Amino acid sequence: MSLLISAADLAAVTRPVVVLDVRWRLDRPDGSDDFRTGHVPGAVYVDLDHELAAFGAPADGRHPLPSVEAFQLSARAWGINDDSTVVVYDDGGNLASARAWWLLRYAGVADVRLLDGGLGAWVAAGLPLEMGDVNPTPGSVTLAYGHLPVVEADDVLDIAATGALLDARAPERYRGEIEPIDPIAGHIPGALNTPTGANIDATGHFLDPETLRARFVAAGVDADRPLATYCGSGVTAAHNIVALTLAGFTPALYPGSWSQWSNQTDRPIETGTYQGATA
Repeated sequence: MSLLISAADLAAVTRPVVVLDVRWRLDRPDGSDDFRTGHVPGAVYVDLDHELAAFGAPADGRHPLPSVEAFQLSARAWGINDDSTVVVYDDGGNLASARAWWLLRYAGVADVRLLDGGLGAWVAAGLPLEMGDVNPTPGSVTLAYGHLPVVEADDVLDIAATGALLDARAPERYRGEIEPIDPIAGHIPGALNTPTGANIDATGHFLDPETLRARFVAAGVDADRPLATYCGSGVTAAHNIVALTLAGFTPALYPGSWSQWSNQTDRPIETGTYQGATA
């Protein structure tokens, strides 16, 4: 089943589709006003901070996974049923909406796709936008976690030593030159830097699978060895999951990511460029 759908193909779909708008940025987490000024017709706004994450102690990370019960309530409120096709998008290269894609797939929703190129592709195709709020008919989906692989903090050093642990953040954050939000700069020892921005082209579309595969192989990914990825708080790492899956790999997500690791004072930290890492 395809992970992506083009704007033209989404516009041509005649069966009911649940479309989710996940506009979120680190510097502007509430995208609801932008949503109301123009969104794909029928799309439902998803609040990443409150519906795709839970709140916990700092040692849990900034975006711990919501309980499956809470996430099921949200998914039903968005109109999702057990047999729904779901399309997710944002206005920033799908860096935020990938979190919704991953969480829905992790919870057992079988047919979830990203609008390739996001809202920009929809607008570039000359397709109409809708304004205001959307109130969908509630759905009845039943969710259960565990349909995609995850790893925890105690697992990642072994993965870095025996396979590939990928850090999806910008190179300067990976190297520890800056850290805008988490308490300590740097990266998990042995992690390789594969920034999410390199997964897409200038228009926000994912690169073709062959190019993505070559990129990850060059970074040190081996399909026969353990593979996991993380980012700042488990949001944009999901974008790496999408790209790795398109490239034919089976990656795991470390949901707590750097925000959890750097808040657990007994965890080792590395700065600079790890040998073999890419920028």
